[in-house]
Amino acid sequence: MSVVSRLLAKAPSALSLQGEESLPERCNVRERRIRANRNKFIAECLAIEAESAREAGTVGYMARVLVQATMPHSKPNTNEYVRRNGNLTVAMTAISEIGLPYGSYPRLLLAWLTTEAFLTKSPTLYLGDSLSAFMGKLGLLPTGGRWGTIPRLKEQADRLFGSSVVAYETQDDSGGRVRSRGSRISVADDWDLWWSPRCATDASTGQSSLFQSWVKLSDKFFSEVVEKPVPIDLRAISALKKSPLALDLYVWLTYRASYLKRRTEIRWELLAMQFGADYANDAHGRRNFKAKVVGALRKVRCAYSALRICEGEHGLVLLPSPTHVPPLLK
Repeated sequence: MSVVSRLLAKAPSALSLQGEESLPERCNVRERRIRANRNKFIAECLAIEAESAREAGTVGYMARVLVQATMPHSKPNTNEYVRRNGNLTVAMTAISEIGLPYGSYPRLLLAWLTTEAFLTKSPTLYLGDSLSAFMGKLGLLPTGGRWGTIPRLKEQADRLFGSSVVAYETQDDSGGRVRSRGSRISVADDWDLWWSPRCATDASTGQSSLFQSWVKLSDKFFSEVVEKPVPIDLRAISALKKSPLALDLYVWLTYRASYLKRRTEIRWELLAMQFGADYANDAHGRRNFKAKVVGALRKVRCAYSALRICEGEHGLVLLPSPTHVPPLLK
């Protein structure tokens, strides 16, 4: 029995996909919305389980370098986002007037940038209708207004393109010598974006809200995209888009599955270094991080049912699994 089937079997009335049971009169708007979102999520997972990404035409890509250098999940109060793992330090920095990218939107935008660059084999990407079509694939209706998707996407695009990532490592050898090395990467060298925040389409001109807009990816980022992207299922990105942590875990796990050969346990503190910079580095923060990861992994396993993971004595256990989007046979 699949993960989605087990979830349905546990609570068929609460997770009804057909809406056969009427909601109680006392059920408020928020509860109805939660019920609708849950049903939509399970329907999306069932569709993923029924047909492969290649069969459905939903293969996308994510840059490998950003699988390991994740962004903040919520709005940070600083312009530097740092994670450390032993001697390795990875820092994302931003212009103070713009700020760091955070949340789901820059992750969705990165999926589009990587997928479009890989398919076109061009570092210069034109947005406009192609971005609107991509937003549609992810279940994002282009809308204006203060809380619309377009203003939020604009803000996160400015933050993403205005940031850079530096990886820095120090090593000591047996002779007492110290070696330091590092690398800097940014997503874009140049960009020119036009926005119409009031509406998705101007009825008088028929122009989409983002027109004559382009992004030129940096040479280093474009090389990463073309030479070694991580294949992903865009339906899984759509299903998980409400959780930045679930998005990060999904992409990371399908990447790890592509080369994992034996049982591997990753300690919770190491996972926190990669994914948990938003959580306090104390006992309460570590418990909260673990609980959030466990909750996000339940969603990931619904979208990626072939994934084999379990909780170990000290961390998360990864078992050899098929990657979510198998590579094409050459």
